[in-house]
Amino acid sequence: MRHYAIAAIPADGIGPEVISAGIEVLRALEKQDRKLKFDIENFDWGSDYYKKHGVMMPEDGLQTLKKFDAIYFGAVGAPDVPDHITLWGLRLPICQGFDQYANVRPTKILPGIVPPLRNCGPGDLDWVIVRENSEGEYSGNGGRAHRGLPEEVGTEVAIFTRVGVTRIMRYAFKLAQSRPRKLLTVVTKSNAQRHGMVMWDEIAAEVAQEFPDVKWDKMLVDAMTHRMTLHPQSLDTIVATNLHADILSDLAGALAGSLGVAPTANIDPERRFPSMFEPIHGSAFDITGKGIANPIATFWTAAQMLEHLGERYAAALVMAGIEDVCAKGILTPDVGGKATTVEVTRAVVTFIESKVRVEETA
Repeated sequence: MRHYAIAAIPADGIGPEVISAGIEVLRALEKQDRKLKFDIENFDWGSDYYKKHGVMMPEDGLQTLKKFDAIYFGAVGAPDVPDHITLWGLRLPICQGFDQYANVRPTKILPGIVPPLRNCGPGDLDWVIVRENSEGEYSGNGGRAHRGLPEEVGTEVAIFTRVGVTRIMRYAFKLAQSRPRKLLTVVTKSNAQRHGMVMWDEIAAEVAQEFPDVKWDKMLVDAMTHRMTLHPQSLDTIVATNLHADILSDLAGALAGSLGVAPTANIDPERRFPSMFEPIHGSAFDITGKGIANPIATFWTAAQMLEHLGERYAAALVMAGIEDVCAKGILTPDVGGKATTVEVTRAVVTFIESKVRVEETA
């Protein structure tokens, strides 16, 4: 029996809707493989918890999560709670507390989804963006002085360490090396940020020497938006800072058709702590409770989680289910369809069950 303890944190907005759909998919895998078992525990942390307790999660939240094999996260953010409280109260403490320094965001155009780019379809856009997830512009270093006075000052200090930059570069080069094209683009802004980003460039060149079979190039972040939009076929694996990759990965999701299909993995590559898996789309309060949230990103996120846990067959089965359902046009409104969250979920579950049954009787 292969047992995995999963901490589910649905959190805010459409988070509970898509995470419950994701759990249905995990249960479908479990039913078809009697040796696979997910022990899933739900945690009600998030904005509603904050309104009751004044914190987004309990003080011992990280200690509670530490025993799990993985964290399945929904979305954080609410219209009546400041964004810096929701983000720094829940998601970032988990990422930083568990040193999940590699944020991995795959992007590709799924069958049946029409992207906004002209003359671009499945196979033309197939990227993985690696985001440095522990320092950079989101390190939290800085402060405010003379609040409320005309001379009030706010500082936001980006932190780049040799250890932090080296490990994310090495992770990105290894990932590029494992992909068919063996191509990596290093995103920078060293023309304007002449200290941390120049060091970023220098370390990229040093680490590149360890991977002679990987072809790599360098792009300024502003020029990168142009290249992603007009020359998507020229890209494969991408590595960027915390802020730059945060922005570029949202652009990537939009170019693939919708943020509703974009997944994320927050990885501790050394596996000292549980890694966390979440869809990119955010809490989307404008559609909360309408039953039309796109669960595809959450399913793809589950596939990333399964891959991380070593369940490659189950991960591939989920991805095959996603592609089959999208190709059949069973799509939510954000990608031009009319299906509900429940209908998409049921279709993916049906695919998983029928696929496995065929193989078992073969």
